[in-house]
Amino acid sequence: MIRKTFAALICAVIFFAASAASANEYITFQANVEGLGWLQAVGDGETIGTTGQGRRLEALIINFNGGIKYSAHVQNVGWQNWVYAGDTAGTVGQNLRMEAIRIQFVGRTEQYYDIYYRAHVQNVGWLGWAKNGEPAGTAGASLRMEALQVRLVEKGAQFDRGDKPAFAQKIVNAPTV
Repeated sequence: MIRKTFAALICAVIFFAASAASANEYITFQANVEGLGWLQAVGDGETIGTTGQGRRLEALIINFNGGIKYSAHVQNVGWQNWVYAGDTAGTVGQNLRMEAIRIQFVGRTEQYYDIYYRAHVQNVGWLGWAKNGEPAGTAGASLRMEALQVRLVEKGAQFDRGDKPAFAQKIVNAPTV
């Protein structure tokens, strides 16, 4: 009887501890980088890709035990369709640069967390922070995205996005005045 009660107590503690754990304990990011291939997965707040090496991000996989979707803007392709946790955004083996990214929680996760992310762009450096599906990076400027940082923040919590823009798009064939 004591063993059953103790076992039930242990199971309850494990269940409640797992339920209380934050989403950032269950999310990892993995990048395919020019000349390096797939890098080791990193967690929330860590840098994905490289800086100072002049290497393009080519693809990204987000592993998450919750609802998430993401879409890459790729050289000569444009915005790809949204993909979901565990799927590849971008291209592999085609030597095409990722230029921008959009990331968004879906389902119950979006009720409890915001997702912030920023791109490190060729000749520019770190851009500002995008949030919940907004684009981060560039489009139409022929600039490679070299790295990415992602932060999960509880809904309603303060987050300093800074004053830099998160995205820049070059307007092609714009009329001149």
